[in-house]
Amino acid sequence: QIHLVESGGKLVQTGDSLRLSCAASGRAFGSDTWAWFRQSPGKERQFVAALFRRNSPYYADSVKGRFTISRDGAKNTLYLQMNSLKPDDTAVYYCAQDQNLILSSVSDPNAYDYWGQGTQVTVSS
Repeated sequence: QIHLVESGGKLVQTGDSLRLSCAASGRAFGSDTWAWFRQSPGKERQFVAALFRRNSPYYADSVKGRFTISRDGAKNTLYLQMNSLKPDDTAVYYCAQDQNLILSSVSDPNAYDYWGQGTQVTVSS
């Protein structure tokens, strides 16, 4: 069982930077994949970024070049560094983890077994 807790979300202005954290507890495996998703009211959960099998980063086109996903193995914490934030980035951001993900499913929220409770990011214009 994996328990995920996100933090770091807040109200910021357009162009600001923000770093989200996701602290994990419980058993973990070397082949696990970590990811960030986001969801706005009335919209489906949207893929943001992932660390496939802990090493290979993948990004949604909408955040490529602005967001960076990373992980601190010693702290068992996943990060999402968000730069040049836009109002369209406003959403609840969720951390997700799966132990047996295949590459073709890295952006599919239904493929992930474990989720955090989410943290709200609001970008004002």
